[in-house]
Amino acid sequence: MKLVFAGTPEFARVALERLHAAGFEIALVLTQPDRPAGRGMKLQASPVKQFAVENDIPVEQPRSLRLDGKYPEDAALAQAALQATGADAMVVAAYGLILPQWVLDLPPRGCLNIHGSLLPRWRGAAPIHRAIEAGDLETGITIMQMDAGLDTGDMLLIEREAIRPDDTTAALHDRLAALGGRMIVEALELAACGGLTRTPQPAEGVTYAHKIEKAEAAIDWRLPAAQIERRVRAFDPFPGAHFTLGDEAVKLWAADVVPASGAPGTVLHANGEHLVVACGEQALALKTVQRPGGKRQAVRDLLHARPVPPGTTLG
Repeated sequence: MKLVFAGTPEFARVALERLHAAGFEIALVLTQPDRPAGRGMKLQASPVKQFAVENDIPVEQPRSLRLDGKYPEDAALAQAALQATGADAMVVAAYGLILPQWVLDLPPRGCLNIHGSLLPRWRGAAPIHRAIEAGDLETGITIMQMDAGLDTGDMLLIEREAIRPDDTTAALHDRLAALGGRMIVEALELAACGGLTRTPQPAEGVTYAHKIEKAEAAIDWRLPAAQIERRVRAFDPFPGAHFTLGDEAVKLWAADVVPASGAPGTVLHANGEHLVVACGEQALALKTVQRPGGKRQAVRDLLHARPVPPGTTLG
């Protein structure tokens, strides 16, 4: 089966690697344009592009696929490239561009999407983050037949994955990426022999995983400690939950909920390995932090370098 693959980040690269290893012919890869990254802000290719280049797979990087949009010349070049492949299907994973109807209609077997949730829960851009933030006990991968809606297409395969009490988005992402890579290979093998069944998504249980905004990362100590702790894990590695200590913005990477109370944001205990901060309900014992310009460190190292007296109010 000849494929076009559309994806950009590491989640997508894992799937592309699995498809390549399984022997599928990847006629073309679509990925986002190179972006500035790192301290030098040099242009950096996406993980998907890096894999494609290393394996001599043709790559196109249109800024848009809309023929009537802002970059019609990009869309026209992409259209010509896609039509020339004669691909049977397109696989899409965290691509980052909306596929217009002409793309959805082009491959005979349509466009299959690897989505990191149990649809219809957490449609949208940040399903892994939002599942952890909400306190969900499980998530998974849905292989979906794409349509014009936002993650509204029929389900083809679905598999569950437990969310562990200490899961960060980084850890859960890696397990789901591996699961998605295995499942898309299985789905295409089933499709080749007519073994895929399309199941419409249920009308009930729809939620939307809106894009993570940097403004969400500022810790609001008035919230319950359990909710803050989930956000800390959900925003690891990006954007990183943070609070202010004096004139410093300190990132918080790990904390435990503890049974204590006080005015929200007030330091209750700060000695040895313990820095306990009151929240709207209960308190958080901070474990791993990161000061500006530094690396992640145990909270005891922070307290050694910068004592924090009980009664201090954190922003």
